Amino acid sequence: MSPRILIVDDEPDVRLAFRLYLSRAGFEVFEADSVGQGRQSVVSRSHDGVILDLMLPDGNGLDWIGELRERNAGLAIVVMSGVGDVPTAVEAMRRGADHFLVKPVNMPELEVFLNKSLEMGGLRRRSQAQRRLSRRTDIFFGASAAAQQLRELASLAAQNDAPALLQGETGSGKGVLARWIHEHSTREGMPFVEVSCALLRGELLASELFGHARGAFTSAVADRQGLLDVADGGTLFLDEIGELDLTLQAQFLKVLEEKRYRRLGDVVERRSEFRLICATNRNLRQETEAGRFRRDLFFRVDVFPVDVPPLRTRLEDLPGLVGHLLTGLGAAGTVVAPAAVEVLARHPWEGNVRELRNALERALLVSRGGTLQTEHFAWLELAQAAADPLAEEQESRIRTAIRDSGGNVALAAQTLGMSRATLYRRLQRLRG
Repeated sequence: MSPRILIVDDEPDVRLAFRLYLSRAGFEVFEADSVGQGRQSVVSRSHDGVILDLMLPDGNGLDWIGELRERNAGLAIVVMSGVGDVPTAVEAMRRGADHFLVKPVNMPELEVFLNKSLEMGGLRRRSQAQRRLSRRTDIFFGASAAAQQLRELASLAAQNDAPALLQGETGSGKGVLARWIHEHSTREGMPFVEVSCALLRGELLASELFGHARGAFTSAVADRQGLLDVADGGTLFLDEIGELDLTLQAQFLKVLEEKRYRRLGDVVERRSEFRLICATNRNLRQETEAGRFRRDLFFRVDVFPVDVPPLRTRLEDLPGLVGHLLTGLGAAGTVVAPAAVEVLARHPWEGNVRELRNALERALLVSRGGTLQTEHFAWLELAQAAADPLAEEQESRIRTAIRDSGGNVALAAQTLGMSRATLYRRLQRLRG
């Protein structure tokens, strides 16, 4: 793809000369005659470089350099002016420009400087990517069949740019997995932007996503960039997308289809080339049938579904996961007594990995840095006993169901109206 260059100059003849020369040199050229028009151009599409005149009808280009650099650290910025004074050049470079040229500009010299600036921009992007890679998300998949299938699906999701839908119970690790997919994709050096659709609703969520113009609503005292702006070129992660209200679903569907949007209260159309990852603990197909989720949006986000299994279905991964979480808690090498591991294996983990991490953190505090023993998890057993509906009469029901099914646990579980995993846990407790 040819590098995209924006020329910002109020003289049409100058812009024409630049456009003709740079087009022949292999650049894709865009034009603006003012700071305002230049701002519209950079928010409506991505650019690789800007050639910026400092004296413009609606302001000084110097004042725009910092904003450009903040928006895109890798952007090549070459400034030019009819006044070739050293203080102006120094100030332009201090604010983030790569090179300073004096009018009339020598075109071959401009091409050399522009290519150097693009190279510097590439180096900045790679440096930024390296810093992000050094903070890569550490994730534990495990050796169970369910975990290996999850790893395979996550790797496939990272290898393509299609919208991915992560489905699983609360606390099962969907957010961590979304970040892992982003960090192993071609967008790894670009922003990963997470939005919780459960924490914000209505106008607040719309403002967070799209941004707003000053005066768009009562508390909008200044223009505000939206998260769609920030996610441009990177990944947008919508957590709990099933909580999105129908009005916002319609608005977001339009963004997905066109990659264009407007800030609240604004007329300027903007563009964001993001990759979408969504997560939900709901069955979106059922939500669609019930009329709570738009069918057309469902088909757009469900292109690559990934089911994240609950912890209780892969308890063989528990010892390794415990070690991984302890390392993340700064307690690498902490010994967990075998009897304590058995206590953890008996717990239902309705809160999944998140609940397990909290339990380990609490146990570390109680143990004061020593070996984790059964007594450090005693509260788990007590909490389960208090919450468990398994009374004496229900013990009798389970024994009867097992006997009547001839020892067929799957049939007994169906008779009792519970999952096989739940019945196995309760059988373990009866036998213990």
